[in-house]
Amino acid sequence: MRATTIHAAGDIRVEEVPDPVIKKPTDAIVKVTAGCICGSDLWPYRGENPIRSGATIGHECIGIVEEVGSEVRDFKAGDYVVVPFCHCDNTCANCQAGAQSACVNLGMTASGQAEYARVNQADGSLVATGGTPPDDLLASVLALTDVMPTGWHAAVCAGVRKGGTAVVVGDGAVGLCGVLAASVMGAEKIIAMSRHEPRQEIARAFGATHVVAARGEDGIAEVREITDDIGVDAALECVGTDEAMKTAIGVTRPGGGVGFVGVPHGVELPIRTLFERNIGLRGGIAPVRRYLPELLALVQDRTIDPGKVFDLTLPLEEAPEGYRAMDERRAIKVMLQP
Repeated sequence: MRATTIHAAGDIRVEEVPDPVIKKPTDAIVKVTAGCICGSDLWPYRGENPIRSGATIGHECIGIVEEVGSEVRDFKAGDYVVVPFCHCDNTCANCQAGAQSACVNLGMTASGQAEYARVNQADGSLVATGGTPPDDLLASVLALTDVMPTGWHAAVCAGVRKGGTAVVVGDGAVGLCGVLAASVMGAEKIIAMSRHEPRQEIARAFGATHVVAARGEDGIAEVREITDDIGVDAALECVGTDEAMKTAIGVTRPGGGVGFVGVPHGVELPIRTLFERNIGLRGGIAPVRRYLPELLALVQDRTIDPGKVFDLTLPLEEAPEGYRAMDERRAIKVMLQP
């Protein structure tokens, strides 16, 4: 099959690789109809993560079930499905506690930017859409594989509440989906921290009541001014850098919460500050399967439209350009179609 591969920092190619095959009876093979590039894919692209030369890359996709293993009962060839980036059996103790991203049978989508992908735990992971999504919902359904549930997870972990205040640190696709999540959850004041006008526009469309372009201490001061020097009830950290984490903590009121979903790189927690101000810190890899049924319903009844974060669609063969566009911030999120 044709698949996106990474060979070194900045070296993305589309080339022939072996088709995925059923390895366990709980597996399924999905023919990808749409995949995308994630902000976390940029970490290895920029040389910040280890790279295995020639490995496939991409963990977000939707498509049609092509084949299932002998123990798969709930899906069959021809079903249109959402593939969570983290696979789970949805029955183990961790899954039952809502931590599907720590399933004892955890798997990850390894070729979301390709023609086919293998799902390790089909019955526990896949969610059927009830048919091919209409064209105007395709992008939003694709967003459910990662960025929308991840933004939602940040809001849940931060403790966003109806009538409360929230700030979102990060204006990538996850951060923008965090704004949308906070809005759906009923936050009254939602502050998006963003310096880029196109992203600010989407943040406002998703429900942001304020936009702060400043960073660091200046950004913290501006958020505190908006909140009458109290700070916000909930901060969503959607970047993964030390600066982003310190900003999120710095704008949170005593007794508030920080939800972090940015993959941590070089983060050093100010434990004393958290202790003295009674700030809670929760987060991690989003348990996508936990949130998928609710979010799919919100997309299908057109209550939410997270697909707005896709501002560039390319054929699979042009994946290298998609990476360049996101790396250079010419695109927020890129859809790739085989």
